[in-house]
Amino acid sequence: MIRAILFAALFAAAAFAQSAPNFSGTWKVNVAKSDYGMLPPPESRMDVIEHTGDTVKNKVSAVNQQGKQDYTLTFKTDGSESVNKIADREMKITAKWDGPALAVTMKLNLQGQDIDIQSKWTLSGDGSTLTQNVHLASAMGETDQKVVYEKQ
Repeated sequence: MIRAILFAALFAAAAFAQSAPNFSGTWKVNVAKSDYGMLPPPESRMDVIEHTGDTVKNKVSAVNQQGKQDYTLTFKTDGSESVNKIADREMKITAKWDGPALAVTMKLNLQGQDIDIQSKWTLSGDGSTLTQNVHLASAMGETDQKVVYEKQ
């Protein structure tokens, strides 16, 4: 009986390890394959992601209507809350696995408006495409986005 329980536990751990992808790499947004909903797309965006264990460090370099932006977000994939600063704004991030997808929740206040961002990160089978399905909500409304990144 104990042997069967141990086998089942090891099998479950192995199955989870296979279903939790590693997002490490340099990723460039493919604006043509992405859908930004009601919001304008960036002119360009490059993310350098370091995913080690349950920690994700995402260095973002983007050019959009506000100009050039460079910032780093660091968060855990264990469901705990991480607090990041982007310029003078605080962003709270929680992330946890939903099967092979990483469910990421971000909360921030921008110009007096609370913004809630829910996204699901998925990796293609060959590891060459990262897709983020995003839902943004604020007092001004809601919109959905599909952001497609290609590994460089």
